[in-house]
Amino acid sequence: MTPAASASPWVDKIVLQNRLFARLSAMFAEEVPLYDKSLGINQICNRAICDLLSLMFPAFSIDDDQIVSTSGERHGAIRIGRRDEYYWVGRLFACFGMEPHQFYDMANVGAKSQPIIATAFRSRVNPEHRVFCSLLLTDYFDTRTRDRLEALLSQRQVISAAARNLIDLSHQQGGLSESQADALIGHCTTEIFKWQGQARDYDLYEELCRAGFKIAADIACFHSHHLNHLTPNTFAIDIYTAAMKFCLGEIDSGNLQERLMWALEQLEQRTDHHLLRLLFRHLSDEQVDRCRHKQTLTTQQRVDWVARLIQPLQQPQWRLSDLNQAGFKDSTEGPCQDTPVLLRQDAYKALSEPVTFTQADGTQVHAAHTARFGEIEQRFYATTPAGRQLYDACLAEAERQLAAAGLPPHQWREREAILAAAFRPFPKTLPELYQQGLVFVRFRPTAAGAERAGTLPPMKLVDLIAEGFVTYDGLRYEDFLPVSAAGIFASNLNQYGTQATAASRPVYVQTDLEAILQQPIVDAMAEAAALQRRSLMQTLEALVLCHNLILGSA
Repeated sequence: MTPAASASPWVDKIVLQNRLFARLSAMFAEEVPLYDKSLGINQICNRAICDLLSLMFPAFSIDDDQIVSTSGERHGAIRIGRRDEYYWVGRLFACFGMEPHQFYDMANVGAKSQPIIATAFRSRVNPEHRVFCSLLLTDYFDTRTRDRLEALLSQRQVISAAARNLIDLSHQQGGLSESQADALIGHCTTEIFKWQGQARDYDLYEELCRAGFKIAADIACFHSHHLNHLTPNTFAIDIYTAAMKFCLGEIDSGNLQERLMWALEQLEQRTDHHLLRLLFRHLSDEQVDRCRHKQTLTTQQRVDWVARLIQPLQQPQWRLSDLNQAGFKDSTEGPCQDTPVLLRQDAYKALSEPVTFTQADGTQVHAAHTARFGEIEQRFYATTPAGRQLYDACLAEAERQLAAAGLPPHQWREREAILAAAFRPFPKTLPELYQQGLVFVRFRPTAAGAERAGTLPPMKLVDLIAEGFVTYDGLRYEDFLPVSAAGIFASNLNQYGTQATAASRPVYVQTDLEAILQQPIVDAMAEAAALQRRSLMQTLEALVLCHNLILGSA
């Protein structure tokens, strides 16, 4: 059979996924000018960080196209009202090679609880895009409110019959043609995820908001799901947040300079070739391995770098205070800046946007709604169960100390000192994290190991690594943190948590959401452990050591 005859008539699902998120990003940028500007500021910061890395690592080189590609990751968030809608959203994302990962019970995160459960749709291997999908728990509410919510939700059809036909077609034939895929992406950007500014039942909306259930109001009263945010990937979140706060008019140039110099110093201290691999997955192993030699920056280099970054941010086009905006979040969610695990998140606050409510009698109410915000994230190493347990303990201690301190936003250095103290038990480098069994890694043979393939004596893995025959890279965390997500929700809603009004609080487990989706939810931690094992076996096979590894070593 010739290659042409065996070629699939369907477009690769990852190619489609990239197209979908590029179109969604363009849609969101048109809807929200502040989002479009934030992407530009992120690009300025990412370019500046790469220039800085070139000073620190003489062998490091990256062009603008590669920066755009690496910065092109997106993760979004949508909130779903009905179980059948959630089922169809799961089938929709499958058309783009995305599966549900992890179960998140957001109704059970203490003081930050919200009436939703969730999962995140993404690819299993090297995902670049992901969507956090929440489902409203109508049984979280008293009977009267629940009946009103469900009656209102029953009136809408977010995924049209035409879109459902395309989704069914993709599942039946194993993919979509170019024209079919373009049509489905069109439904996503004009119907399923598009902000309509149209809602129903203003009385219920007001009642929910006054009772502290703004998320429920955002889900139930609107005609469509609409994206709540579409997060880009930043190379250094502290640099981006400082730039955004300056452009939003929250800090002056002197404060910006102070924050940038502090962030630069932290970046210089903790960045090594392992973190370069984490940031730039498109670079080859050889390109990253050449960056093991690190140079210390001079004081003048630091001063010049900060000045070069500030200069473009002072241009009129980045005066974000002129746009519809509500400022930036006070503090970053996640671990301390010197602890490279899981992820750190921040955001510009949700915008107030005009909405037209159509009442049951046909009359209209013109109001404003606050829900869509501008999240930013930086991802680090995926933790093992032991690493996650240590993270949770450190975070709990940090929150306890921060609550006791009651620091105002301008005392950010004091806040960072409290976080650093709370996260002191955590190692700060990949070798230390790996050796203590706190993160997952991907093993691979080194050039020296490849040269000795088939001639190495029986050795422990720790000795293979120490002798330079085997190396490893940390696996990146690809999922979400419930407490951090709840903190983002709370900050943007100006409502820090809810309590169920039902006679008995509903309890949901993963199998409940799997039944709604009619598909299993992937255990991301088990996947990471399996990837680590596979990489070890492949490395040993490459070194012809499958039967010569001394067991009981790590």
